[in-house]
Amino acid sequence: MASNRAEQALVEQWRGILGLHARTQCELDRALHGHGLCASDFEVLDLLAEGAAADGGCAYRVQEISERVHLSQSALSRLIGRLEKDDLVERAMCAEDRRGVRVALTAKGRALHGEVRPVQRAVLTRMLAEGD
Repeated sequence: MASNRAEQALVEQWRGILGLHARTQCELDRALHGHGLCASDFEVLDLLAEGAAADGGCAYRVQEISERVHLSQSALSRLIGRLEKDDLVERAMCAEDRRGVRVALTAKGRALHGEVRPVQRAVLTRMLAEGD
């Protein structure tokens, strides 16, 4: 009997996490839409901004990004294609591995990231405080 209650509590906790994630994702998409981004777009820009070299050079290979933003490589490739079309990122061949592709923010991407970062952080602050 006690194990059933513990199991049910575990399942309810898991469902709460999923619900918080879904609500937060929707709020992020709404807040970022006016800037021409969705939550996944911003995650890629944010990751690239965090890892950007001082000279603004390429920081991550596509495979490394997919591991950090929890998207399949094909979904990420499409997302990067959209960001590249909007001149927010650029792709370049890896110097150390010609089969690999590195992605970097453009000046426009850095500027947009700087403008939108406070919006994203405010949504996270509000939504995650509700989850407590």
